Amino acid sequence: MVAQQERYSVGGVLMPQPFKIRRLGHFGFNVARTQECVTFYNGLLGFKISDILDFKTIPGLGEALKGIPDGRGYFLHHGGDHHAFVLFNGEAMKALMGSSGGESDVTINQITWQTGSLAEVVNGAHYFREKEVPIWRIGRDMPGSNWHVYVYDPDGHVNELYYGIEQVGWTAQSKPREMYYRGFHEEPSLPQISEQTELEEAIQKGIDVNSGYSYTETLPARYDVEGVLLPRPFKITRIGPVNLFVKDIEKSVEFYTNILGFRITEEVSHRGRKVVFLRNGTEHHSLGLFPKALRQELGLSSHTTCMSFGVEVGSYEQLRNAVAFLRENGVAFRDIPSELHPGIDYAAYAVDPEGHCIQLYYYMEQIGWDGKPRPKSLRRRASAGEWPEALEPLSDTYVDQTFQGPLG
Repeated sequence: MVAQQERYSVGGVLMPQPFKIRRLGHFGFNVARTQECVTFYNGLLGFKISDILDFKTIPGLGEALKGIPDGRGYFLHHGGDHHAFVLFNGEAMKALMGSSGGESDVTINQITWQTGSLAEVVNGAHYFREKEVPIWRIGRDMPGSNWHVYVYDPDGHVNELYYGIEQVGWTAQSKPREMYYRGFHEEPSLPQISEQTELEEAIQKGIDVNSGYSYTETLPARYDVEGVLLPRPFKITRIGPVNLFVKDIEKSVEFYTNILGFRITEEVSHRGRKVVFLRNGTEHHSLGLFPKALRQELGLSSHTTCMSFGVEVGSYEQLRNAVAFLRENGVAFRDIPSELHPGIDYAAYAVDPEGHCIQLYYYMEQIGWDGKPRPKSLRRRASAGEWPEALEPLSDTYVDQTFQGPLG
């Protein structure tokens, strides 16, 4: 007899896990060339800095980071979330995390998945303990204010489940340091006070809630991006998917499906090796699992297990302009076979200063209620290196997540 799978109430709906991942919330790298990477991700790609945190100034961490020149971490955003991307000093992270930080080629700082409630985060922590999944830590970090639990996948990649990230608003201003007293370094009790109550409490304490970090753009807004003048000829509207090189495909698929609740959308074979694409929403995939043996064959850097990190721009026109803009600024690109990004027609792979591959795209195939991807025969065939002036629409062109807020 087959044992009936245990189910959990997630907001009154019975699910296989006591949480439901809604989307990729943020992502980050540990790097050596910190300032070069800040220039690339902020100056060229257009992520805006929301906060800079020097880990050497945090009580209790200074001694561990003694002798490390730069202990700063950069939090960056492209919309209302406090951060969608982070850059941390790799040497500092190694000193803080020690051997628990995964293999030496794990340069990904975190892969962060958003849930729908604080209860999902706390119940998720209990679930991970029951399943004997290694937990790094649980609590609420500042800056960002999101409640979270961190776990390791089989290759040592840190996956974070979180709820309730700080919103920077139209002023692009983050919370002041004085409000960090609401940070937690242990599992929180439930219920907790709301963000509105926190704000009112801070004002009563005499804290200037408008004194946080504020970003100022340094480049002139000279590009007409579909009717809006911006500093770059494109605008990031979403992050993801994340593609990973892993040692054991089956073991990784087991973790991401049975533990984190992803669903397999599609499997492809490349040079006789299986690649698996998984989703947690309506997008064709938010995660791709690649065998490590393909890393060298694809000509990608051996220093990282990140095959690529996706960055969506607002339109096909913006994608073409982004590729031209980055090439003009000396950014190198890699040729990746189109069968390795199913569900995405046109894509370009830029290389950051440390050799990480950044997948630029404008379209992601959407999966309907029946959970079936579009048949391969009905997909658009995009030829490498060829960029038509304009494209015919597909049935799901521009129907993915709408960017909330003005382009700039």
